[in-house]
Amino acid sequence: MKNKFLKFLITVVLLLIGIDNGIYAQTKDDTVKNIEATFPVIDEMFSSYAKQNHFPGVVYGLVLNGKLIHTGNLGYLNTSQKNKADSKSQFRIASMTKSFTAMAIVQLRDEGKLKLDDPVSLYIPEMAAQKYLTTDASPITIRHLLTHAAGFPEDNPWGDRQMAKSDEEFIAMIKKGISFSNAPGLTFEYSNMGYAMLGYIIKKVSGQSYQTYITENILKPLGMLHTYFEYSKVPPNELAHGYRWFNEKWVEQPMLHDGTYGAMGGMITSIEDFSKYTALHLTAWPPRNDPDNGPVKRSSVREMQFPSNIGSFNPQNTYPYNRLCPTVTAYCYGLVWTKYCNNIVYIGHGGGLPGFGSNWKIMPDYGIGIISFSNLTYADMNLINLKVLDTVIALAKLKPRQLPVSAILNQRKNELVSLLPEWKNPEAKPIFAENFFMDYFPDSLRKEATALFNKAGKISKTGELIPENNLRGSFILEGENNDIEISFTLTPENPPLIQEYNIKEIKKTKK
Repeated sequence: MKNKFLKFLITVVLLLIGIDNGIYAQTKDDTVKNIEATFPVIDEMFSSYAKQNHFPGVVYGLVLNGKLIHTGNLGYLNTSQKNKADSKSQFRIASMTKSFTAMAIVQLRDEGKLKLDDPVSLYIPEMAAQKYLTTDASPITIRHLLTHAAGFPEDNPWGDRQMAKSDEEFIAMIKKGISFSNAPGLTFEYSNMGYAMLGYIIKKVSGQSYQTYITENILKPLGMLHTYFEYSKVPPNELAHGYRWFNEKWVEQPMLHDGTYGAMGGMITSIEDFSKYTALHLTAWPPRNDPDNGPVKRSSVREMQFPSNIGSFNPQNTYPYNRLCPTVTAYCYGLVWTKYCNNIVYIGHGGGLPGFGSNWKIMPDYGIGIISFSNLTYADMNLINLKVLDTVIALAKLKPRQLPVSAILNQRKNELVSLLPEWKNPEAKPIFAENFFMDYFPDSLRKEATALFNKAGKISKTGELIPENNLRGSFILEGENNDIEISFTLTPENPPLIQEYNIKEIKKTKK
């Protein structure tokens, strides 16, 4: 065990100081093999984290390109009966439920049964009588509920205890009047009550209970046949019991029955089942022409992942390995979007209830995701998931997905290269937009390019075009002394023409 842990520490140290030990060199053919080589490191990371945080049990899974490729489990579902946790074990995933609620709303929108900017009072008439903080406040819309912008106060941990509330009790609470912290549509503030309202709207629009609608329209089509809302329906030997760590021992927490607030956090599922939902979110990328077989349109899944409300900017962020790396975080539709200083994007959601903590994250640019559940109250699975993904990316030397080069972008690149560096009679070329020679002057273009080409020396290679999108990109001209980078942007016309151009020197690093 000591040798195993020592090997793990050495690997992580090498990672942190940036030493390449040569083991994980990547090619297109061995990506999976390289990721598989990280499995012992992942397992050791979760094992150490679980021990440090007194988890009764923990389960986790890694998803790559739509498939569950690795699972791990530690500890027990029930500390008295010693039922061991595994990838089929059923954990309550708390607020990870919210993205299913959001997906159902988007699905109903796609079917023309509601609009995201509909006022909530169309579906919950009792909302029409609410007294806002100001007389000029805008009515609450479905979109406000999706993005936590309805003006409701943050309601953890109160909301966690409302799970079993019935529809009748919920509507009675609304009739009494809601206390607002902000006017609707002005700021982000996390609200479990808002997602309970979305669950009620799903019931009103579909004519089915929230739980039935989710099961029939999302879970079953995905093959998630072992996912529940009411804990009493879960096979007892598969159900994770929840605990707190208190006075150096585990104290079992009462399980919460399902009810109206189940739409904000009631789902109970396994790593194997949830991996299928994770795969749905990963395989929404990239946009493409393949058949779209649902159960929700790929474009709608991507819409769910798009930032809506900017939640925070953290200039002092040091996750996941005490490296200073500022982040921007935003809320989407039942999902959290975070971009790090290195341009890496994570999308997912955490969950916490008395007795449980969970988290899932995907990295759409890398086609990889992770899921982890624990049966300890508010267990922070966010941090370990971040560390694991960061470690896998580094050790396996994964690269982000590259955009394909559009035919027109490549054509314009070749046409542009043919003019360099002389810029001989460029006005005669039908490749430039009408603004181009108002903003760039041929004499200046010629002088600038000639000077850079002279410094670069003989050009030995024209590099591949690196697209930023379908109509913008850059490429390198490799010179004997220095390199030259050229970037350009095309217009929205058909056919697109060159509207913007930049050229600059890239000095070679002396060996």
